[in-house]
Amino acid sequence: MKNVKLINHPLIEHKLAILRDIKTEPFQFRMLIDEISYLMMFEATRDLALREVDVTTPVTKTKAKKLSTKLMICPILRAALGMLDSVFKLIPDASVGFLGFQRNEKTAKAEFFYAKLPSDHKNRTAIIIDPMFATGGTAIDAVKFLRDNGVKDIKFISIIAAPEGLKRFSEIYPDVDVYTASIDEKLNEQNYIVPGLGDAGDRVFNTI
Repeated sequence: MKNVKLINHPLIEHKLAILRDIKTEPFQFRMLIDEISYLMMFEATRDLALREVDVTTPVTKTKAKKLSTKLMICPILRAALGMLDSVFKLIPDASVGFLGFQRNEKTAKAEFFYAKLPSDHKNRTAIIIDPMFATGGTAIDAVKFLRDNGVKDIKFISIIAAPEGLKRFSEIYPDVDVYTASIDEKLNEQNYIVPGLGDAGDRVFNTI
């Protein structure tokens, strides 16, 4: 799976260990989601295009570089909202395109219920964010929705992922890079990631 990028970093590993712990309180869980997402965003944006600009420093005039890539961050509701602040810390002028999917507990499949994209979404690079990448179904549906709406350049950031979901996604969208901090062992019979970290949305919003 050449499109899957595993991000290895000691700080991410340390924070991920605390994130997984059942004893981690919601306020700390939210903080860790934000911090890990912040660190992962560096890697996912490494290849963004730049443009040369003129800058006047306190000493002289010089050439510098700024982003020429227009970004659209696409959080998958609701768990990914915990990752959104980290994006704005790095890229405060990024646009946001919301994608709403809800897990059907009977079928274990995600059902689409909402979307709101910026008017110029076709001209933006989309970075989909979601803390967990389980069966890959939501990720596949999210990419399909964006592609159907004219978005060409898409990346995906997920903190933990299951190998089954990554394999399924990569077979359908081998051209969409997926950045993850951990490829876990497997999915269980309920399609939850093992060892995982529980339900990220419930732990972020304290609705367990």
